[in-house]
Amino acid sequence: MKLIALLLAGTTLALSAITAQAEVRFGIMNESYPPFFAKDASGEWQGWEIDLMNAVCDEMKEKCSIVELSWDGLIPALQSKKFDVIWSSMSNTAERSKVIDFTDKYYNTPSTLIGPMDQKPGAAADDVKDKTIGIQVSTIQSDYYKKYFADVADEKTYQTLDEAFQDLAAGRIDYVFGDSLALDAFLKSDAGKDCCAKMGDVADDKVILGAGVSGGLRKEDTELKAKLNAAIAAVRANGKYDEITEKHFDFDIYGAK
Repeated sequence: MKLIALLLAGTTLALSAITAQAEVRFGIMNESYPPFFAKDASGEWQGWEIDLMNAVCDEMKEKCSIVELSWDGLIPALQSKKFDVIWSSMSNTAERSKVIDFTDKYYNTPSTLIGPMDQKPGAAADDVKDKTIGIQVSTIQSDYYKKYFADVADEKTYQTLDEAFQDLAAGRIDYVFGDSLALDAFLKSDAGKDCCAKMGDVADDKVILGAGVSGGLRKEDTELKAKLNAAIAAVRANGKYDEITEKHFDFDIYGAK
């Protein structure tokens, strides 16, 4: 009987270990990025990307958790196995694909310039000549600036877009350059609607701006990639994706098929 009890105890421990290993840890930036993710009054994460994460986890039938890190620490933390998948509006680019893998995309929106209301609209190099552009560090927009704007305009980098928005509203910089949806959320805020307007979307460059936002994975995690891709496809097919999107947007953010 004692042997049976020991065997049962061992089996229980083994099953517990399997359950623990099944948890998928999602890494997100530790700053608000509405409408994709932000903390509510109780400190809980909410937003479009959080809702999609929960739907994907339901499809995978996995327990999921959130790990918070700074934006520029996400890829190093993924590689050191502090979590399992970057789920933080990260674009799938050729440069990033050298060091990590990506799931299928789950949304794709253009990159945009915003500036003061009295600024002449335009998002080409001639439009930003002799101006200062605020950009979040380690972003595709920073890479785009270096290729297209560096010869004519200055770059001021920020750890978060919120810091850039504050400087724009205060007149300390001339533009903020970022993802159109994040910038649109600022323009609709009390601070943004009184100061600023959209200047335009920049010309596309798929090498720099990427093929859309995807989940970032370690290259060896092929099984998890397959499960995430299947779950993303299922959520798209069963209508859950559209249901989630309609809660936050009045248009389809998936982008061109």
